[in-house]
Amino acid sequence: MKKKLNQLAATAICGNDISSSCLYVSALAIVYAGQYAWISLLIVSIILYLFRKIYGEVVGALPLNGGAYNALLNTTKKSTASFAASLTILSYMATAVISASEAVKYAHSLWSSVPVLITTILLLFIFMGLVIKGIGESSKVAVVIFLFHLSSLVILCFFSIYFLFYNGFEILTENFKAPVEGGIMKALFFGFAAAMLGISGFESSANYVEEQQKGVFPKTLKNMWIIVTVFNPLLAFLALSIIPLATIETNEETLLSFMGNLTGGNWLFYLVSIDAVLVLSGAVLTSYIGVGGLVERMALDRILPNILLKKNKKGSSYLIFIAFFLLSVSILVITEGDLEALAGVYTIAFLGVMILFGIGNMLLKINRSKLPRPESTGWIALIVAILGIIIALIGNVILNPEYLTIFLRYLFPTILVVGFMLYRTPILKGVLLFLDYLTPSNKSIFKTTKRKINVAIRKINAQEFVFFTKRDDVATLNKVLQYITDNEETRKLKIVTLLKENQKTPSNLKKDIEVLDRAYPDIVIEFIEEEGKFGPEKIKELSKRWNIPVNFMFIGSPGDKFPYKLQELGEVRLII
Repeated sequence: MKKKLNQLAATAICGNDISSSCLYVSALAIVYAGQYAWISLLIVSIILYLFRKIYGEVVGALPLNGGAYNALLNTTKKSTASFAASLTILSYMATAVISASEAVKYAHSLWSSVPVLITTILLLFIFMGLVIKGIGESSKVAVVIFLFHLSSLVILCFFSIYFLFYNGFEILTENFKAPVEGGIMKALFFGFAAAMLGISGFESSANYVEEQQKGVFPKTLKNMWIIVTVFNPLLAFLALSIIPLATIETNEETLLSFMGNLTGGNWLFYLVSIDAVLVLSGAVLTSYIGVGGLVERMALDRILPNILLKKNKKGSSYLIFIAFFLLSVSILVITEGDLEALAGVYTIAFLGVMILFGIGNMLLKINRSKLPRPESTGWIALIVAILGIIIALIGNVILNPEYLTIFLRYLFPTILVVGFMLYRTPILKGVLLFLDYLTPSNKSIFKTTKRKINVAIRKINAQEFVFFTKRDDVATLNKVLQYITDNEETRKLKIVTLLKENQKTPSNLKKDIEVLDRAYPDIVIEFIEEEGKFGPEKIKELSKRWNIPVNFMFIGSPGDKFPYKLQELGEVRLII
């Protein structure tokens, strides 16, 4: 049995991403909100607190890898879930490339002999190798980086506080007397929008929840929230207390290392700079692990090519990581290391994922109200949280209108790839029509092409699906058929009812299924009466016997008296 991550390891993986934000978000918030930046950062922590419960409810009810994709897959259409997945992949891609590049730039500022582009590619390669070795090995590196980073921040805060009390409060007073261009509300609005980027990484834990020990996931959310709430506002306030506003703006990109040099001297400057290199590298690792869990889930659901699921001896889906590395390097080379464009992709994609996760929570409440969950978010808190992210998204688009155009350039090809996999059967049928009407029928090359396309379509549709019914009525079963017709490419469905010894199936159920079989001529419905008790062992047995993956087996939403938790059933999906 694969060893799962404990609280420290699971927190370190996502914590390196979210805690690396303090390297830039405090300065960014000060640029837009001036002396009120720390208030903007505190407002962000309030929104994040609300998202703690949102993530806790959704992942508690649906404890499977995939984050927003998983939330929407089990509450609405597969195409909507695929869109969320596309945004998440874009967010991880941008985070990996930006974090790797910024880490190397920090290293270059310390040692000018370090070549930026080549070293960035090398860093991406090293972490690809690390995740291919397995998440356990990766987590050990993440823990070391995480603990070193937190220690460095504590030391920096301590020296900054000492510097403040030793030198007096004159700079703090002058900064807070400075006029605010456009008024306090405008400053807080744009400061909040910019500061919201400091919670990137919070969504990552949900993408590898299956690799975490029982009860660890909500603790990772709590730990990340504490880090963001303590360090981001504190560092912004301390910067405003010891550095004039104008100086902060001129040292925006390396504010923390500047603070270290000011308060502790050269050694603290080097400590903070080395910490920046390490924790930004840790954010690269987070991207690899997050995208690995998500893409593996998408490949299982036939939204991405099945070949990506090929594993090595360590149980790692190495082709996913190789593909992600090649994609990241290609973007790095195409942009020639100028990553301002990717900042726009990262900003809109990340905030879009947060919004879609909130919508997933709404749909969970509406469509899966009976599904057991460890905690529940109130409707007011849910709406406030989603509105908070929407406001931040609007603010970022106002600040950088070009970000939207750049984002769409990257989104479009991603949607094309996912869209082709999602609708490949009708697309292939369209190609057949084109060949039938516009190409010579007597040419062997076209005959061979059409034969291969027909074989591909039959292979796609040959995948069988299973729905476990508890003697549902015809209306419920009709919803099942509608969902499968709209979302899955198949011509075969097994409707299975499990019976106790000497128990008989109600005659009306058989009649209802016969009616549905006639109503859906494109799907062959096979009704199966199986002796036994519904549960994890029975699901595994039927999956092995019929050679049907568990994630192609569906159930209706279980109620409070259901004897199993959803994660105990494997990757069984909810569709009604």
